[in-house]
Amino acid sequence: MRLDVFFGPQVAPGDVGGRVVAVIDVLRASTTIAYALGNGARAVIPFDSSEEAVIRSKSFDRSEVRLAGERKMHPIPGFDFGNSPRQFTRQAVEGKTVLITTTNGTAALVAVQGARDIMVASYVNFSPCLAMLRAAARGGADIAIVCAGSDRQFSFEDAACAGRYAREITRRLANVDVNDAARACMLVNGRYRDDLQRLFEDSSHGRALIEAGYAEDLAICGAVDSCPVVPIYADRQITKLGPDRER
Repeated sequence: MRLDVFFGPQVAPGDVGGRVVAVIDVLRASTTIAYALGNGARAVIPFDSSEEAVIRSKSFDRSEVRLAGERKMHPIPGFDFGNSPRQFTRQAVEGKTVLITTTNGTAALVAVQGARDIMVASYVNFSPCLAMLRAAARGGADIAIVCAGSDRQFSFEDAACAGRYAREITRRLANVDVNDAARACMLVNGRYRDDLQRLFEDSSHGRALIEAGYAEDLAICGAVDSCPVVPIYADRQITKLGPDRER
């Protein structure tokens, strides 16, 4: 089987077609989506633009939907939430459908439609996502890990997280081919391992979030397995793997 890492949302259909795909946007969309579903949101629907999200919201009763989004780290005016996982409490999202658009993460999700299976992965839901990816790998499925990056550029924190997944997916598995990007990500992960606060402080996006007043979000984003859900993206919406959505 193959395991390839891709940087940014500029993936070609051939990069993900027929594969099991994990999309990673550590700071912060992947974390936020996991927290929304972990706190009882019915579904999360990603959009490329705020205009698309607003138009789609009109097909819901206003009491059933929450608009979430950010541009350049800050909340979109008129939306219910930005992209801080701290906002997605059980009281705020339980039973609601969240329509979300972000600078990086949602673009990556939209770009990988057509894959066999798509999950939203991060540090906060590392173990359950890893279990699914390892099971797929043992079954011979090819895997693609797509790092959302920052403004269509390489991001250190997404690469380190991808490297953590790649290292554990391939552990004790024979006949696994990985691309150079996956090998590089494993090296980045090896440098930081569990020192995620240092990783975030060394990354340009992490520093930008601190300067913008979102330092508390970094602690949440680096809390490994604090939100053990597997968000599955299918039929243009993200729902939590569970009794109602078995794979």
